[in-house]
Amino acid sequence: MRTNTRPFVKNEILANLSLPDLAALGEFLEPIVLKAGVALQEPKRCPDYVYFIESGLVSLRISVAGSILETAVIGYRGAVGALLLVGGHVSTHQSIVLFPGSAHRIHVENLRRIIDQQPQVCEHLFRYIQALSLHCAQTALCGVRHDREKRLASWLCLASDALDAHVLPVTHDYLSSALGLRRASVTETLSRFEEQGLIRKTRGLLQIDKRKCLEEKACCCYKLLSDAYASPKPVTAAKAPVLSIGPNVDPSLEWAAGPNRSRG
Repeated sequence: MRTNTRPFVKNEILANLSLPDLAALGEFLEPIVLKAGVALQEPKRCPDYVYFIESGLVSLRISVAGSILETAVIGYRGAVGALLLVGGHVSTHQSIVLFPGSAHRIHVENLRRIIDQQPQVCEHLFRYIQALSLHCAQTALCGVRHDREKRLASWLCLASDALDAHVLPVTHDYLSSALGLRRASVTETLSRFEEQGLIRKTRGLLQIDKRKCLEEKACCCYKLLSDAYASPKPVTAAKAPVLSIGPNVDPSLEWAAGPNRSRG
């Protein structure tokens, strides 16, 4: 570990760790690039790694007979594979990179050993796992209780939070598939949002212009999940550490400046 430089970490779980806890993880973390469409986890398989997302967006989903049900999205606030730490060794979900970005991964067994030795690491991870578990359960309830407009607004707000961006590279086809809605219904609802000035659509991109108004359109699930994901105040810029991740790592892949978390 280099102690004479202290740039930032982007992942919110890592950013909230103390320097000794982060140092314990840093020895085993490996930076990687996340390419769109890549599977980080497959169901009924034993995953090798847990991924701390730095940027981009990952879709956590159940896939059956060619159809998918998205149960959560994971961005810079979370970690793919964290649910396995609360029991079981086989994934029940598929995790697919939806929007490209970057992450730091750690072998599952190394992480298990560290959380046994570092109670605060365990505490931060389990706080996130609790929020993610609620997200998965609430998605199921939302799908049968709330109308398409509320569900779509909620998804856009949650994805925007997870990505820390107001521009989402998402298509009508994907929203239709992920939310289990007819494509025509998605198009109709998004067109209504655009007429109201909430969003702007271009081919393959959706920009949120009136965030607060979109939140008001969302169902109660959004506020519930937003509060659940809210974490303690991150380490300040003056204290936020960076580690040299593992041996022989390309310096260009080390942690860079943190995200702008303003929602506008």
